[in-house]
Amino acid sequence: MEGTRDSVGAGGPELPSQRPEPAAGEGRAAHRRALASRYALLPLRLFLGVTFVYAGLDKLADSHFLAGRGDLQSFYAQTLYARSHSPVGWALEPALHAPTFFALLIAFGELAVGLGTLFGLWGRVAALGGATLSLTLFLTVSWNTTPYYLGNDLPYLMAWSALLLAGTPYLSVDGYLARRAERDRARGLDEHAVRRRSVLDGGIAAVALGGAGLLAGSLTATFVRGKPKPVALTPSPAPSAGASPSGGASGGAAKVSVAVADVPVGGSATVKDPSSGDAVYIVQPKAGQYCGLSSICTHAGCTVDPPKNGQLSCPCHGSKFDAATGAVLTGPAVKPLPKYTVTKDGDRLDLGAQQS
Repeated sequence: MEGTRDSVGAGGPELPSQRPEPAAGEGRAAHRRALASRYALLPLRLFLGVTFVYAGLDKLADSHFLAGRGDLQSFYAQTLYARSHSPVGWALEPALHAPTFFALLIAFGELAVGLGTLFGLWGRVAALGGATLSLTLFLTVSWNTTPYYLGNDLPYLMAWSALLLAGTPYLSVDGYLARRAERDRARGLDEHAVRRRSVLDGGIAAVALGGAGLLAGSLTATFVRGKPKPVALTPSPAPSAGASPSGGASGGAAKVSVAVADVPVGGSATVKDPSSGDAVYIVQPKAGQYCGLSSICTHAGCTVDPPKNGQLSCPCHGSKFDAATGAVLTGPAVKPLPKYTVTKDGDRLDLGAQQS
């Protein structure tokens, strides 16, 4: 007995009654850490969901996006430019043959991906759709962005990859269906019946959510989208024999010009560069001061909007340029818009050569 007492007193095995109880504070801290770990991807999921819902509705509300071939800011014009600069330009041919179908497919695809992500319905499928859209935009719109980290489509692709791996198991329809399936198994329901019920109810929820998205998108396109303002591409009559066409090109190319009255102070008129076919804005930032600015954003090749309040804004990634000089006011673009000389000839403004 004495030896037994010595062994206990000398640090032998602890009796259950002698073990210290965990502190209440430690338990709460562990609970908070577990909670934070569980919902770590929730802010990312909310951001991606809201952003893609907004992007889809914004496209459907944009008067230019579905305008067709005659609009320099349309889906067709953006795709046409991307085809010549993308490593997968050959894959864009179907979109050029059916631009309205593919434009609507992208807009409603973004809307479906966003809603699925927000509500956590078929979360991995929604994440796969978002990753596919982001990869497509990276290979087309953002491919020529230098350095690469100034483009936003690659970070979106990486963000979708995280949700593709994790899914949407918490605060979601997926999580509710999974918990209900566990309860069904616990009460002895056949596994086939459990899966069938989950798939059926998930499909019903998908149809309901898809119908709501389709209705919201259709109402946006019908009642919010305005009519695009016509954009004039106005080459003047061909020059007389022996005259050199504007821009320094030789041969029979038509000289490109617009009427002075079509270019108000602070406004612009749109013409085409005869050598490249790119749209050029002839602007009058101050009374009597004229110049030409390329409409192609130097960041990722999107078409910038016509000048407004002394600036030209890129609708794709938010770059802003000075309407008088083409200089970058706000990134991610780092290079100014190419500038053209403009010469006044009576009541006409002639587009000259692109300045180096």
